[in-house]
Amino acid sequence: MRLGVLDVGSNTVHLLVVDAHRGAHPTPMHSEKSVLRLAERITRTGDLSRTGADELVTAVESAKAAAVRLGCEEVMAFATSAVREAKNSAKVLARVADETGVELRVLSGIDEARLTFLAVRRWYGWSAGQLLVLDIGGGSLEIAMGRDEEPVLAESLPLGAGRTTRTRFRHDPPTRSELVATSAWLDDQLTELARKVTKWGEPDRVVATSKTFRSLARLTGAAPSAAGPRVRRTLSDTALRQLLAFISRMPSADLAQLEGVSSSRSHQLVAGALVAQATMRALGLPELEICPWALREGVILRRLDHSTGADETGAALAARFGAQEDR
Repeated sequence: MRLGVLDVGSNTVHLLVVDAHRGAHPTPMHSEKSVLRLAERITRTGDLSRTGADELVTAVESAKAAAVRLGCEEVMAFATSAVREAKNSAKVLARVADETGVELRVLSGIDEARLTFLAVRRWYGWSAGQLLVLDIGGGSLEIAMGRDEEPVLAESLPLGAGRTTRTRFRHDPPTRSELVATSAWLDDQLTELARKVTKWGEPDRVVATSKTFRSLARLTGAAPSAAGPRVRRTLSDTALRQLLAFISRMPSADLAQLEGVSSSRSHQLVAGALVAQATMRALGLPELEICPWALREGVILRRLDHSTGADETGAALAARFGAQEDR
C-alpha cells in the first residue's frame, strides 16, 4: 500500500510518502517539506500566533493535496513539541481539521521516544542487542533504551536544539560566556537521565537519529546522503569537540553554507552540537552510530503492524497450520 506520514515539527511540516506492507522494507517514494518554524511563532502568552496557525493550515492543505496526487491510501498526521506545548493547541488542531479535513494527532515526548526506538530496532534487528537511542529535535531530546521493540526506558527532556538556542543564546554566534554557561547548564539537566540510563546496564549499541545528529556527523566526515542509507555513519566525541570549536565562532548565515546544514536549521546547529556533546558526556559515550530511520518511519511501522491485511494473513496462517495438525 502507499502511505503518507505528515510530521508537523518545530521547524518544518514534512510529508513522507512510502510504498510498504507488513514485513517489508518501507520504500520512500516522495518527500517534501515546508519551513514554518512554528516553535518561533509562540507568543509571550504561550499561544501559537495567528500567522503561525494560518501557515500551518496552508502547509497541511498543500501536503494533503500532494498525498492525494501521489495516490496515498492513507495519511498519518501528527504534531510534536511546538503544537503540543502551545496553550491554544486544541483550538489550532480544531481549525486544521475543519479547514483541511486532516486530524493531527499530538504525540507526547514519550510517544516520540518509543516510536523512534521502534524504527531503530527494526533497522538494526535483534542482533543489535540492548539499544540506546538518542534523538535531538527542535523542541526536545528523546532517549530510549531496551532489548525489545518496546523500550524499558523512554524519556523526553525539553533540550531541543531550537529551544536551547532561543532560551540560552542572545548573540549570533553565541558568546564564549553563553557557550560555557549553556554547557554547564546542560550537564546539570542531564544528571538524572544519566542515573536512569545507568540503572539498565551497558548498551550493546548506541544510536542517534534525525537531522541534528545527521548534520553533525556529516560535518565531521560521515558519508553524504548521496552515498545511500546503508553506509555506516558515526559521530565521535573527539570529532564533535573539534567541530564545536569551529562552528561556535560562525554566524548562522555562514553555517548555512556548510555541506549537510540546511538554512532552516543553521541557526540552531551550535546549540544542537552542545546538547549532543553534553548527552554523550553525561552517558559516557565515545561514539554514536547514525540511523537513517527515525520517528516518521516508526509511525509507519506501527501502522503496518496493526494493518487489517496483516491480521488476515496471520489468521490464515494459523488456520492453515491448525488444519495440518488436525490431519
